[in-house]
Amino acid sequence: MIDRLINTMKDLLCPPGSGVFTVNTAKERKAELGKLLYPNSQNIQDSWEQSLEVLAQQKVTNLLGICSDCGGGILRGANWGPLFIRLKLLETLSINKEFFDLGDIRVIPHLLHDKYLNPETLKSCKNALYGSKESTHSVSPLSITEEFLDIFYETHPKKTIFALGGDHSVSYPLVKSYLKAKKKSGTKVGLIHFDAHTDLLVDRLGIDLCFGSWTTHILDGLDSPTLCYQIGIRSSGKPKEHWEKTFGLTQYWSSDVFKRGAMEIAHEIIDKLTVDKVEEIYISFDIDALDVKYASSTGTPEADGLEPHQAIIIIQELQNHFKLSGADMVEVAPFLRTDIEAVTEPETTLNSAAIISKILIKGLNRYGNL
Repeated sequence: MIDRLINTMKDLLCPPGSGVFTVNTAKERKAELGKLLYPNSQNIQDSWEQSLEVLAQQKVTNLLGICSDCGGGILRGANWGPLFIRLKLLETLSINKEFFDLGDIRVIPHLLHDKYLNPETLKSCKNALYGSKESTHSVSPLSITEEFLDIFYETHPKKTIFALGGDHSVSYPLVKSYLKAKKKSGTKVGLIHFDAHTDLLVDRLGIDLCFGSWTTHILDGLDSPTLCYQIGIRSSGKPKEHWEKTFGLTQYWSSDVFKRGAMEIAHEIIDKLTVDKVEEIYISFDIDALDVKYASSTGTPEADGLEPHQAIIIIQELQNHFKLSGADMVEVAPFLRTDIEAVTEPETTLNSAAIISKILIKGLNRYGNL
């Protein structure tokens, strides 16, 4: 089983920082990341493949990059998030001591999910990625992610994943595969979703899997939609009551957090999850949950958002009461400057993302990762 996983990883993944296929764009940053991860190597591909052989022995959370922004729809650029956030994390975290880097999902940047492709396109893309039109592997980033994680969790059910996106559509396969694995193990879990937006569309312009609809399509993977909590919402064409009544989840808009306080919100969620006998939680963090002054290098920045310390209080309190067994950080788009007054960008957004990511990684490392 372990050999099957390693071989699959070599097919479906690529070295960290290589998920965006380019020749020169961000070349220096990719090289810098390679040197940080594999300081004594002259061949990053070989070093990365060799590193995968010790995955089973690692006791820290596993980092996965999904450099896809094809599921976005306003401003693109979140495909560069995994590279830039990694570099920021490595300023204060140590590889293999605080996280083990699995690498990036292989991404054809024009694709989203295999179900949208015709047979000829599937064959052509299989040939491009795997050298065979008859390959049984997926070719689109969302499909590849789910295929990989299904095998990963089957092989290592007690290991955790911290994923870097990518637009928020990447959370669809991340959470879907996670929920399948937890249901198989008989573990009851809750989903905590930080975001400025509900992501509860059924589809967007006819596409059912995208940054604005992913949550809708994973709710049935939970034991009940009441186990989903959304925090930081403020940009919506409909009131909170509509979403809660339609989908059965609970929302705490950013105004609720400011009015009631982060600690009170955290303990209300904790009390509800405790009553529901939840054992573990997954946290999906869209950087636009934070106010635009902390996160403007993103595709859909919004004013009146959470302060970083508010998000941190809620995350830490939840981690103190439940096992955090999965998490992601998405929608960081480092080449975007959506606020022309924000002269420190993308550093401000990257710093915010890194601080929260480190707290999530710390929580995931408490889980055990056997």
